[in-house]
Amino acid sequence: MSLAPYLREIGRGRDGARPLTRAQADALMRQLLAGHVSDLELGAFCIAMRFKGETPSELLGFLDAVESTMTRVPAGHTPTVVLPSYNGARRLPLLTPLLALMLARHGCRVILHGHATDPGNRMSSPTVLQALQQRGHAVTWIHSASDVPDHATVCWVPTACLHPGLQRLLDVRRVLGLRNSAHSLVKLLQPCPNAVLVTSYTHPEYRTSMSAVLTEGQRTAVLLRATEGEPVADPRRTPCIDVFQAGQHRMTRVTESGSLPPQPALPDGRDCAATIAYIESVLTEPDRVPAPIRIQLDIILSLTATHPSRLAMTPPVF
Repeated sequence: MSLAPYLREIGRGRDGARPLTRAQADALMRQLLAGHVSDLELGAFCIAMRFKGETPSELLGFLDAVESTMTRVPAGHTPTVVLPSYNGARRLPLLTPLLALMLARHGCRVILHGHATDPGNRMSSPTVLQALQQRGHAVTWIHSASDVPDHATVCWVPTACLHPGLQRLLDVRRVLGLRNSAHSLVKLLQPCPNAVLVTSYTHPEYRTSMSAVLTEGQRTAVLLRATEGEPVADPRRTPCIDVFQAGQHRMTRVTESGSLPPQPALPDGRDCAATIAYIESVLTEPDRVPAPIRIQLDIILSLTATHPSRLAMTPPVF
């Protein structure tokens, strides 16, 4: 099948392009995921959508296609939290693994998914998680999404284990040098029923479109401004945090304003050993958890019905 009918709609430039319906977006994405298009068509789609931008209806249609053809993580009895980790760290330490381990210690199964390889010259979650696993922390390496265990642990799940076709779309960036719709989809992906999605945006306009998708899709999620692209609160200042419960936008925590307050020294985000040492020091002394991350943790746990005020810290499962 040809993408020409879709490209004629989306390829007219920022002002002339017309949005696809949810059904059209679903049908188009199914072709892309199945690899039923030429490299020329694939490149044309990525460039056209890059200039036009995705509407909430298009994102919902794309998600329909991905989630109906992906390998899902089985639902279990353990409260589950999903953390997409695709950007890594540049300057600040990568603290997504810290948030994940804290959630696991409070009784959650954490599905942390992302690229299997390092994102360029940035520190990545797989690198940090592998070091933490070697030091005895509750990290489980997953090779098939259907094998995710049903207990409190941090599970690293490469994107290809969820959907090989989606990983192929992400890999197009290496050829074109530009992000595409797949990079938006992975931040909205719900690989496990009844899980709490913790996701982030990098620009204010994405807050609007992602909020619309979470509402229309009836998702339970926490949405915040990204820390260098990662879904963890900036340890220096609390970001704006939006909360969705079955699609209902029930709370917004307003960001702190003004200059940054004094902070304890944070390690260089490019130094893996220093990042590991910092994470372990915080896990050993919970009082050292930066206030913004503690606030984010409490909000997530409130959505899993395991708020820390009612739940003692549980030992990690090895």
